[in-house]
Amino acid sequence: MTSVLVLNGPNLNLLGTRKPEVYGRTSLADVEAMCRSEADRLGLELVFRQSNSEGRLIDWIHESGAEVRAGTSIGAVFNPGAYSHTSVALHDAIEGAELPVVEVHISNIHRREPFRHHSYVSPVARGTIVGLGVHGYPIAIGALHRIAVGG
Repeated sequence: MTSVLVLNGPNLNLLGTRKPEVYGRTSLADVEAMCRSEADRLGLELVFRQSNSEGRLIDWIHESGAEVRAGTSIGAVFNPGAYSHTSVALHDAIEGAELPVVEVHISNIHRREPFRHHSYVSPVARGTIVGLGVHGYPIAIGALHRIAVGG
């Protein structure tokens, strides 16, 4: 079965309790369930991961790029969290692995502090979904699937 990776960066393990006025009260486990439902609907296997470590995220990006080249994955939905605004390394990993990525942000980063307005990931992403809350995740899975099948 073809897979889709949903990758979550730093502090997303605190989803539901950290700044609920910004990120809501939905937990990361709830997001995983939403993503699993959408992946199942599309006939995809869900691989759902979170790490606070930039290096671990890079390793998973490299692995997923190889899976896309092998035809066993359609790519990744990626919420890089704060690394969006700081990590050239994540940009380079996505570009180097040639990983199709749809970037997701729960909040609208363009309506927040100025340092959050720039993402190093966006230039190498196929698309970006911001400000739709956790509902952006299944939307991103659907978009990545449509890109993969040429629709």
